[in-house]
Amino acid sequence: MRTMSRPVLLVFLLLILIITSQFEWKQQLVPDLDTTPSISEKQNQNSNREEVVKEKIILLQEKNIQRLNELVRSLREQLEQCRSKNVTKNQTVSFVTEHVTELERHQMFND
Repeated sequence: MRTMSRPVLLVFLLLILIITSQFEWKQQLVPDLDTTPSISEKQNQNSNREEVVKEKIILLQEKNIQRLNELVRSLREQLEQCRSKNVTKNQTVSFVTEHVTELERHQMFND
């Protein structure tokens, strides 16, 4: 019986080893599973931060576009003013030239 009891004892110890090792594996897996949500949360936070940064960039670009549009509008107005002044000057020069020419004709006829 002694020989029988030794193999039984060995089997019993082997079973205990297997059970405890399984328990240890489960304990190791649980923290790993706990860190997984943490990693996904961090990824989520990072993606949220990226979205916020992208939105800020878009808003800044929109502001810059508005400023540029205002500058273009102002430059167009200035150009129109310059054109109208130029037209006025040309008309004045033309008018004066016509009168000078007329005066020269009168002088020629009077001579």
